[in-house]
Amino acid sequence: MLETELVAEHPITLGAYDVLVQLAEAPGRRLRMAELADAVLLSRSGVTRLVDRLEVAGMVTRERFDGDGRGVVAVITTKGIDTLRSAAGTHLAGVVRHFVEAMDPDELAAFGELSSRLAD
Repeated sequence: MLETELVAEHPITLGAYDVLVQLAEAPGRRLRMAELADAVLLSRSGVTRLVDRLEVAGMVTRERFDGDGRGVVAVITTKGIDTLRSAAGTHLAGVVRHFVEAMDPDELAAFGELSSRLAD
């Protein structure tokens, strides 16, 4: 659903969208690869492969981490920010269409309460 719409319109996968969101919201728009993997719920090798594809597409770069010669951070590029901005409307419209509109007001309220408890 959401992935099909993102790929058709931008083209970007849901996983790539999530990586770009995490990087855009991170301090300095950068995250260590291990932190990024934890944030998007992928294995380290999975996030490495995804960042490889985003790097080839010009949406992310890799840089050495200042405090650790072995560490690497992923950094979102201007193209990545532009892609994210473009894809955000499609993503939000899809969430509303496929999830929010599928619930009646009572279900939506219960879902909101549950989400708040889980966030705490």
